Amino acid sequence: MSEKKTVSIVGGSGYAGGEFLRLALGHPNLEVKQVTSRRYLGDPVSLVHPNLRGRTNLKFVDPAALEPCDILVLAMPHGVAAKELEKYQGLAPIILDLSADFRLKDLELYRKYYGEPHPRPERLGEWVYGNPELYREALRRADRIACCGCNATATILGLFPLLKEGLLREGPIFVTVMISTSAAGAEPSLASHHPERAGSIRAYKPTGHRHTAEIREHLPGRPEVHLTAVATDRVRGILMTAQTFLREGLGEKEVWAAYRKVYGNEPFIRLVKLKKGIHRYPDPGVVEGTNYCDVGFELEAETGRLVVISAIDNLVKGTAGHALQCLNLRMGWPETTGLEFAGLHP
Repeated sequence: MSEKKTVSIVGGSGYAGGEFLRLALGHPNLEVKQVTSRRYLGDPVSLVHPNLRGRTNLKFVDPAALEPCDILVLAMPHGVAAKELEKYQGLAPIILDLSADFRLKDLELYRKYYGEPHPRPERLGEWVYGNPELYREALRRADRIACCGCNATATILGLFPLLKEGLLREGPIFVTVMISTSAAGAEPSLASHHPERAGSIRAYKPTGHRHTAEIREHLPGRPEVHLTAVATDRVRGILMTAQTFLREGLGEKEVWAAYRKVYGNEPFIRLVKLKKGIHRYPDPGVVEGTNYCDVGFELEAETGRLVVISAIDNLVKGTAGHALQCLNLRMGWPETTGLEFAGLHP
C-alpha cells in the first residue's frame, strides 16, 4: 500500500469535525496529524469525543500551531472559513470545508438565505460542491471541496432522479425534514449536559431554512422548493418527506425506472419500498452510523401525488462521511474506503 496521506482537522471539537476524525482514524490511507480547538486547547480529543478513547492519543492544538499536511478539513462555524481562508490555504494542497461558506455559486441566493453578501465571491469558482452522486467526475479533479449540508443532502438525493428524468409536474415541492439534536447546531458539551435544550437550538425552522438555497441551486431545473425543519428527540438522523405530483400518465413503473437508471450503480444509495415487514420505508434508525442514504416513495394513484422519503445519518452521509467519500474520489481510492460500516440492528 502507498504511503498514508496526512490530514488535519480545524475545529475538531464539534460534531462535524469529531465525526470526520472518527472516520479518518479508521481509514487505511489516512494518518491524522493534528486536530484544533481553542476551547479545549491541550486536552485529549477523547475528552470531548469519548468514543475515541483508546483509538488516538492526539490532543487539541491551537489553530496557529498547524503544520503543513496533505489534506486539511475545515469544520468551523458558518462564515469563518471564508473570512480566514488565507490562514489555511497554504497548509495543504487539498482542502475540504464542512461549512456552508463555498457551497453556493448564486450570489443572490446566498444573500437571500444568509442575510448578507458573500464575503469572498471571487473564490467561489475554485470550489466543487461535495455531492458525489451529482458531481463525481468534477470531484476527482477538485482541490477545494465544499461539502453539502445535511438537510440538503437528504432532499437532493431523494428528488434528483425524478427531476433529472422529467417525471414531476411543474409547481412547488413541499419538503419536511425531521431532524435530530446533532443536526440542530448544538455543541457536544451542551447536548450531553442539556439534551432537552440541544434539540431546540435552531431545530424548528418553519420557513427560510438556509439549506433551501443548496437544494434549489443543485436540483435539475432549479424547482420551487419550500423546506420546513422540525425537531425530534433523536440524537442522529434525518427523515425527509417531499410532497410532489407526477406528470399525467405516469405511474409507479416510471418512478422505479428513474431511480434505478440514476442510482443503479451508486454504492451508498439504497431503494427501500417493501410490501411487508416493519421496515417498508426509509428509517433514520436503520442508517445510523452509516454513509447510506435510503430512498423510498409512495404514490397516491388517483391523484398522482408522490410522497418521496429519504433517510440519512446527518453526521455521516450528511456531513463527514459524504466528505470522506468526496476525498476518496479525489485521491483515486475506492469510493467506499473507510465507509463500509453497515449499521446496527436492532
